[in-house]
Formats: sequence, structure tokens, C-alpha cells
Amino acid sequence: MKNALVDPPQRYRARMVRVLDHIDRHLDDDLDLDVLSGIAAFSKYHFHRQFTAVFGLTVHRYVQLARLKRATHRLAQARGSSVTDVALEAGYDAPDAFARAFRQRFGQAPSAFRAAPDWAALDAAFSTFHHARSQLMPSFSSDDVTIRELPSTTVASMTHVGDPATIPATVARFIAWRQANGLTDPDLPIYGIFPTDTRVTAPAEFRMQICVATDREIAPNDDGVEAATIPGGRVAALRVLGTAGEDLEPAALFLYRDWLPGSGEDLRDFPLYCERKKFFPVVPAHEAITDLFLPLR
Repeated sequence: MKNALVDPPQRYRARMVRVLDHIDRHLDDDLDLDVLSGIAAFSKYHFHRQFTAVFGLTVHRYVQLARLKRATHRLAQARGSSVTDVALEAGYDAPDAFARAFRQRFGQAPSAFRAAPDWAALDAAFSTFHHARSQLMPSFSSDDVTIRELPSTTVASMTHVGDPATIPATVARFIAWRQANGLTDPDLPIYGIFPTDTRVTAPAEFRMQICVATDREIAPNDDGVEAATIPGGRVAALRVLGTAGEDLEPAALFLYRDWLPGSGEDLRDFPLYCERKKFFPVVPAHEAITDLFLPLR
């Protein structure tokens, strides 16, 4: 006779994913085994092995990588924060210990990374972490899609060309340009435009645009920032919450594969794009909000 109390696979997975969500929301708290096993409602004597079996890395390693990922963004983008500040935020008592862990994991000292980040090495080092976080990807339904009419928006645009793993380097350059040009108001809308698809485009040929809304004239510059316009019109809008906004491919796939064929809509001649309403590391990862837009006729 089957045990009626056995968890269905989806419920078991949901209990484990609940732990990842808790870690995101409490990254600065004490995330010990008792706390996390309690979140999953599993015995602490077995939870460590269960977590490793599901996600491919230990609880301790996952928490460490989550804090180090936030640290890499702080180093690259928050130039006002010292390495010591970043080390303490990452849970290290001293910058020396942080530097050793950072160098061992990424092959660069924190100061060297800040000066010249090796984003490809960073992406490889986080591969198991990214795999674990892929379990947080939400499922979407047609009820999540709304048809909206958006106005035309003038923007300052920087184009990223090359391996998607190096997008953070372009983001850091764009942030530096915005700071130098007084475009740091948090209320200014931030956009991403995706004319190519990572699934069918060779990494060297991948392109995307990173934009900030502004009516200012863009002076000639050496950073490759140009004036551009996101045309107004009808869009299918899908809101993506939390860490799912770090990888918009599942949301894009849902729009193209599942929603569009049954919608009766036709596509407009403009690429898929998004607005970053709230984004990491300005807000904690679980508070991020991204609106993905599919242009319609």
C-alpha cells in the first residue's frame, strides 16, 4: 500500500524552492541549518543532503555564492562603496578573508575585479549557482498578460555587442556614463531592447541596447551612447518578479510560444523590450520588477 503522506514531486520541489526564496529575502540574516530546514519543513538531520541532491551544491556554498554575487555587483557598479564595506555586507569579518575567498572563487582580487572585471570567468564560476536559481523560474498564464498602449519614449542608448556573459561590463559603463551626465534620478525609466535571441545567435554576434529615458540632447561621446526612440504603440505586457528578471528567456518563450498563437494578435516591427521598474542591486533580488513588452500592431 502506498504511503498517503508521500509528497508529490511538485510539492517536494516547492518546499525546497521556498528555501531559496527565504535566502533571497534574508541574505543578511543568520541562515543556519536549523532555520533553513525549518523553512522547508524537513528534518535538519537530512536537509543538507536533500538540498545538495536537488540543487547540486551545499546550503553553505549556495548562501556564500548568493552573497558573493551581490558583492560582485556592488564592486562593479557601486563605486561609492569601499571594498571593506562590500566585504562586511557579504558576511566577512575582515576584508582580507573576503579577498582570499573572492580570489579563490573568481581568480581576481576584489580591487582588481573592480578595475577590470573578468565577466566570463565570473559567469563560469557561478554556473552551479545559476542552475540552482533556475528552479525559481515562475510559470505564467494568459491571465498574466495585459494589452497596453505605451507612448513613444526618447532615450539615451548604449549597445552591447558580444557574449551575454559580459553584459554586466556594459551595464557598468552605462552607469558610469549616466553618473557623469547627471542621469541618476531613480525615477528615470530604464529599458533593455533585445534585437537578437541568445538561443539562435552566436555569442560574438549577440546585441542588446541598454537605455535610460531622457529628453536631453546627447552630446558626442566616446562611450557609444546615442539618442534613440522607443516607438509608442500597443504591447503585450508581462510582469516578471524577483530573481526571474535576471533571465527573461522563459518569459519571452511563454509570450512567443504559448500566448501569441492563441491571442489573435500580430507583431509590430520592433524588437522585444523591457522596462526595469526595480532592479538588483538597487533593491534586493526578491524585490526586483521587470515589465517585458512584446510590440503589437
